Amino acid sequence: MQPAALTYTTKERNSVLISTLFGYGLDFYNILIISFLMGAIQKSLNITLTEAGIITTVTLVGSVVGGVLFGWLGDRIGRKNSLLYTLGLFSVGAILSAFAWDFNSLLFFRAIAGIGLGGEWGAGIVLFNEVWDKNRRGFGSSVIQAASTAGIAAASVVAVWSLSTFSPEWGWRIALLTGGSPILLMVYVRFWMPESKLWAEYERMRKAGELPPEKSKAGNPLIEIFKGASLRYTILGFVIVSGYMFAFYSITVFMPGFMRNLGAPPETIRAVTLLFALALAVAFLVFGWFTDSLGRKIGVVLPTIVSIVGFIGIYMSADSTFNGSLLAWPLFAWYVFWGVGQTAAGMFGPWFSELYPVELRSSAVSTIYMIGRGVGSIAPFVVPFVAANTTSGIIGGMMAGLLAAVLCALAALLLPETAGRSFSVIESKVRSAA
Repeated sequence: MQPAALTYTTKERNSVLISTLFGYGLDFYNILIISFLMGAIQKSLNITLTEAGIITTVTLVGSVVGGVLFGWLGDRIGRKNSLLYTLGLFSVGAILSAFAWDFNSLLFFRAIAGIGLGGEWGAGIVLFNEVWDKNRRGFGSSVIQAASTAGIAAASVVAVWSLSTFSPEWGWRIALLTGGSPILLMVYVRFWMPESKLWAEYERMRKAGELPPEKSKAGNPLIEIFKGASLRYTILGFVIVSGYMFAFYSITVFMPGFMRNLGAPPETIRAVTLLFALALAVAFLVFGWFTDSLGRKIGVVLPTIVSIVGFIGIYMSADSTFNGSLLAWPLFAWYVFWGVGQTAAGMFGPWFSELYPVELRSSAVSTIYMIGRGVGSIAPFVVPFVAANTTSGIIGGMMAGLLAAVLCALAALLLPETAGRSFSVIESKVRSAA
């Protein structure tokens, strides 16, 4: 049982849930809305297709830098302060992007947004897991992860509305301006969301010289996560997230175009996107509900197996053309089935948080997730390469994600089970490695 000084009221817990829900939803909103607007941006700013790809890449690279930076700051200045800074940075980047005048200015502003976006998930999810009931962390984290689907849906709706309502020059700018809305969330976080009491107590003990010798002598958390038992956890974490992200991007980036080539009109593609997001959100909640009793390992391995079967189904239905009915289209059915397997991401936050002690937790969780996402983001380059150098075409290239999903599942089998683990201010090396 936690000491009274380290417990939270229902109001405090709810404020953290609200903040992380909106934060993560807006994170995905900002990442994806520019993809819906890129065609209009290219025409407005005379940007080539190659330059558009560079902008996307720089945003993702910036998110990796932000993940490492703000993860480290979360252990140094607190989870709440780190979250405030990351929300502020990606809001400023999003707003400035709306006033870009050429390729170079847009590239610079999206890099700023990317750095801010990279830090949001780690700062929010670590704080949430330190505040939430240890027996419901899996479900709570899955609820937060499900917010990403709302961000995806909102991005598509706002982009279409803005481009159809305003002039070609202003439509994409208005849409990008909406990405600055996290500034409002910052006000809520600043005044209503509590700091992690675990971190605050650890910081008090550090400043007062009350830490055990092995803790007081510890170095930079970004170095410590590569030492002792933490090294194994960190490497396996990289493999799990990288494999998951590579598999995810190998399908989601190319599926809309693949469906168009099979006869699906734009309105059908839009319906597929929204239905896919809805199915994924429901799957996150269902799987998340059971993982607190079944465990983190099952929560990653079982959905990943579903994903692997989905890969095979997509490959087998690759020749099925759209006949006017989504329900009768095998490719759509297998795509949704594959999507259910993406709920493994709901366990990343609680599992990685439970593996590391408080003084390393933010650095570890954020670094693992964002570097893994960065590695996985090479899928949009690997898939076309495989497609161009094999006889199976784009569907063969997309199947490169199948191997990545297998690696994700295998790495997950090697991590220890942690469901229900209690957090304390001081955890020994033996405790943190158990």
